[in-house]
Amino acid sequence: MNISETFIRRPIATSLLMLGIAVFGVIAYNALSVSDLPNVDFPTISVSASLPGADPTTMASSVATPLERQFTTIAGLDSMTSTSALGSTQITLQFDINRKIDGAAVDVQTAISAATPLLPPGMPSPPSFRKVNPADMPVMFFGLTSNTLPLYKLDEYAETLIAQRISTVAGVAQVNVMGQQKFAVHIQADPSALASRNMIPFGCGMSTCLQARCSASTLLTTCRPTGN
Repeated sequence: MNISETFIRRPIATSLLMLGIAVFGVIAYNALSVSDLPNVDFPTISVSASLPGADPTTMASSVATPLERQFTTIAGLDSMTSTSALGSTQITLQFDINRKIDGAAVDVQTAISAATPLLPPGMPSPPSFRKVNPADMPVMFFGLTSNTLPLYKLDEYAETLIAQRISTVAGVAQVNVMGQQKFAVHIQADPSALASRNMIPFGCGMSTCLQARCSASTLLTTCRPTGN
């Protein structure tokens, strides 16, 4: 027996059945819930670069600009925003929602490799990137205080011990350490000693001391003289 034959022989029943299905579809469509905040993952990649001691203007012109020029050639890029601060630059790339994040990550890595020869030679490490979700927000904050340790020691513990261990926890996307205070060496020159070495004229004595101190530092990229 052919199934179609049953519907052909009973046209009224067939029409009522189709009408019932149509009415059910309209009622079900109107009953669908609409989320005010749908869970949509936009393909977003954050690129970070650091050059210790560089001011924000230098970071924007020498680090951010070469990277941005390479990123503009990536297909499917919807928006690009960059923020430059003292010694660091962060560039956020948001791609079309139909773009696969894995393919975009490969293109970003290629663009970083192409821009690397144009970046300052004093960078301690090449720019790095990570996949992010703009809907993610920090869910936990820790505050460190001490009555005996200086702030730069707390910063060292936070970056080398606490932040690294928290970053290994499953589900943690990123750990940021804020309110840092880096260790600094203060040099007070002796004018008499400088004069005995003929280093006083034209203010070259202090600059010579600073150059000698930076040359002796094991962390050459972090040696940034400040002050008078």
